[in-house]
Amino acid sequence: MIAHQIRPSAGALRLQSEGAFVALTRARELEAQGRDVIHLGIGEPDFATPEHIKDAAKAALDRNATHYTPSAGITPLRDEIAAFAARFRGMTPFSRDEVVVSPGLKPLIWNVMTALLDPGDEVIYADPAYPSYASCSAYLQANAVPIPLLEAKNFRLDLDMLAAKMSSRTKVLILNSPHNPTGGVLTRSDLETIAELALRHDVTVISDEIYSQNIYDGEFLSIATLEGMRERTIILDGFSKAYAMTGWRLGYGIMPATIAKMVALVGQNTYSCTTTFVQEAGIDALHGPQEAVHDMVAQFRARRDAIVAGLNSLPGITCKIPDGAFYAFPNVGAITHDDRKLASFILEEALVAVLGGSCFGDAGKGYLRFSYANSLDAIATAIERMRATLPKFVA
Repeated sequence: MIAHQIRPSAGALRLQSEGAFVALTRARELEAQGRDVIHLGIGEPDFATPEHIKDAAKAALDRNATHYTPSAGITPLRDEIAAFAARFRGMTPFSRDEVVVSPGLKPLIWNVMTALLDPGDEVIYADPAYPSYASCSAYLQANAVPIPLLEAKNFRLDLDMLAAKMSSRTKVLILNSPHNPTGGVLTRSDLETIAELALRHDVTVISDEIYSQNIYDGEFLSIATLEGMRERTIILDGFSKAYAMTGWRLGYGIMPATIAKMVALVGQNTYSCTTTFVQEAGIDALHGPQEAVHDMVAQFRARRDAIVAGLNSLPGITCKIPDGAFYAFPNVGAITHDDRKLASFILEEALVAVLGGSCFGDAGKGYLRFSYANSLDAIATAIERMRATLPKFVA
């Protein structure tokens, strides 16, 4: 009798792994062996969730807020998001019908792309990029068109190439500013050019603004605020990065109400709804004091300055100063173009978890991504470990 072999679908085989979680798994294995690993790989704030948010969740549990909710989210949270998001971006208020809540931002990225893209549709995004954009595009059989980010422009888009690639075939453009993995931030001039191209070619923009509160100079600017862009922009945001709530899994999107209904329907068919008491805590996160958010950004700034200075002190490594998020993206091309091999070496030999830039796309080759969501002491120790270990690397 021939043993049955369960075969995955073609769509599942097109999915891509996320390098941060692969590296985290190996780092945990090393820690289980008693080795001291410094985590500069995963994009997770090391701060505790602010106390008033945790208290709100506890109170919600005591009220038995543990049952199903509408797939789009509870009304009080959607109202709070609508008000907060508009106020933060300097826009006229949104309505609750334009808001969809999700268990983390990643499901919402997938649900929005699922609601918009058919096989063969063209979607443009930056390269390197958060891996879900490419993975979801491949799964949906959309035609993915990556546009390189330029180190010479502090990792902002190559607008000339964007203009050359965008056409009547383009259905969706994905923006992410502040950017993962590079820390780049698009300027007003960049956004104005992108908006003009989107209007000219009738393109929908998905603007991933999860790092909108993690910016170091000036104020955050959303492309949705520019003339003609509000009705063609889907804003994606969440609580993980600004409020140190990664494990809570709470994200949201703001979009035209007709699309919001479709995106909520996709969610209804997958996860049903977002955890009720987590949504209750989200209300307090937005409505409550924001000092903890500002303090985290100030600490990230100090860590950014420390890690960039440290990386630039290592032979063969050069690093730009990121303008947002909490990632450094140093160029290691003088050492090797096999960035994944180098990242693995640094983990195994220096016990510092980092990611190869090519985990985020072809344009990331020859770079590493460091998350500086760790203490100044840990960053200093990591730099010294690499200083001692890198001369042993064989390209």
